[in-house]
Amino acid sequence: MSVSHLASCIFCKIIKGEIPSFKLVETELSFSFLDIGPLSKGHALVIPKFHAAKLHQLPDEYLADAMPLAKKIALAQGIEDYNILQNNGRIAHQVVDHVHFHVIPKPNEEEGLGVHWPAKEANKDELKSLHELLLGKL
Repeated sequence: MSVSHLASCIFCKIIKGEIPSFKLVETELSFSFLDIGPLSKGHALVIPKFHAAKLHQLPDEYLADAMPLAKKIALAQGIEDYNILQNNGRIAHQVVDHVHFHVIPKPNEEEGLGVHWPAKEANKDELKSLHELLLGKL
């Protein structure tokens, strides 16, 4: 099992204990803690112990470990509605260049994550072409 850290990364520093956190659960591959800038009460982060800026750079075993922790945190809070959020890249709203998953309770319309979803009607021919292209690469 490989472990990768970046000395300048704030999340790597939290994992190593160089920066204090309100740690929730830790495994061999993941670390979770309460967010200090929460969108709602109980907003937590789950971070892999492998430094990768984007999801596609992260080894699969770290992904497999992170989601059960997010589930455990949601269950421990007894929350009915919540978001699991993961962003990749600046224009996708990623602020820290270390893969992380937000567990964000949504207790009401005002608190938690607000999402604007500008769905569009798909062109069926373009969708079919894209489908075939992706199937060829998967």
